[in-house]
Amino acid sequence: MKVPKASALIANHLRRRIVTGELPPGHMLPSESALMDEYGVSRPTLREAIRILEGESLITIVRGPHGGARVLEPDGSMAARYTGTLLQYRGTPLSDVYRARTELEVSAVGMIAARRTKAPVRTLAQLLDEGDGIVDDETAFADYSLRFHVGVVENAGCITLAVLGRMLFDILEIHNAQFIASHPPGFERDANAAAQRAYRKLVKLLDNGDGAAAQRHWRRHLEAVQTFMVERSDTPLVEVLS
Repeated sequence: MKVPKASALIANHLRRRIVTGELPPGHMLPSESALMDEYGVSRPTLREAIRILEGESLITIVRGPHGGARVLEPDGSMAARYTGTLLQYRGTPLSDVYRARTELEVSAVGMIAARRTKAPVRTLAQLLDEGDGIVDDETAFADYSLRFHVGVVENAGCITLAVLGRMLFDILEIHNAQFIASHPPGFERDANAAAQRAYRKLVKLLDNGDGAAAQRHWRRHLEAVQTFMVERSDTPLVEVLS
């Protein structure tokens, strides 16, 4: 068996202290001297462990007389970047990401419908009014639309599903910005209006307790979105993220 390097073991221990909240966001790690004494390692070994955590965006190095390593709140950006790189390496087409998003969100709609509380539906309903006045504003509506879709997966009651959804949305957000920039103003106006109607129908179906109809409706909507957004089904993801 391969024995982990001392720096990796130290990084693992500090990572655990961060994710369990023992070292909360904004907190400064102990000084180098204190950590060297605690773990019984040399300065180069400790600094290698610190570089591992910095590369994972779990800490940031603050320069100056009162500097050091400050803990960051894990936000999934590192995982999203790595996922995007992996998908590019595998030659994944953009349409594949949209299909995965469809399956994930349709599942999330079913989970919302199955929940015993109407709080998730009320949360989505509160978002709806934001979209009515910005249908003609492609950039503003794109931001609102992203928040609505994020709201769908985050209100499913499944943390893992929400994290996976966030990673896909990070990719789709980049593509959406490129799509807006490559088309004339107003090109998305009708699609935005159709999306807003679809959002309202989804909330109505969920509020009525018709989960099966809500899932069918949401699948049709997302498949229509894919058709509109992906002009070539074989467009490689590397063209979007590079």
